[in-house]
Amino acid sequence: MNKAIRTEIFQRFQRENPHPETELNYSTPFELLVAVVLSAQATDKGVNKATDKLFPVANTPEAVVQLGVDGLKSYIKTIGLFNSKAENVFKLCQQLIDRHDSQVPQTREALEALPGVGRKTANVVLNTAFGQPTMAVDTHIFRVANRTKIAPGKDVVEVEKRLLRVIPKEFMMDAHHWLILHGRYTCVARKPKCGACLIEDLCEFKQKTTD
Repeated sequence: MNKAIRTEIFQRFQRENPHPETELNYSTPFELLVAVVLSAQATDKGVNKATDKLFPVANTPEAVVQLGVDGLKSYIKTIGLFNSKAENVFKLCQQLIDRHDSQVPQTREALEALPGVGRKTANVVLNTAFGQPTMAVDTHIFRVANRTKIAPGKDVVEVEKRLLRVIPKEFMMDAHHWLILHGRYTCVARKPKCGACLIEDLCEFKQKTTD
């Protein structure tokens, strides 16, 4: 795939959705960080149901620590892996208090040092909360990048690095959201909805569907 085609792809995404946003509910960088940690192997909708009840009660590191691990579990028990996630969020909050004056750090290294925070979570927070042009590659983006041939790669880090290299700079801030939404609703895992796809004529996927 060449630069002109990639540019046209992102121009179409931009025209269709000029201001894409995460589907996680949050109002502060801390709330976003917690929501993204909870979203691993869970749906955004499921996370939102839990955090809509949790955040009015505890939306600061101090409030979560005061709630305790068991208290936290009672709010997030509908989310998959809630036991380990509660432990991680509690420890994460303790570290934010002890090492970062209760503020969410703005570097990948500092974020990845927090319990439950991997490269993808760090990139989401950096991009969505702090406006940094990062690329958080989840299963949706990995699939779309490989299937369309926008940025094929054998693992998420390779795809991330290639996307950062080939996406035109003017689209970089929003590219993460466009690709996730495209993978979530159109270029779905089992059977992509090629007939309803905005970029079907530009995509290099060989087994296109008519749906």
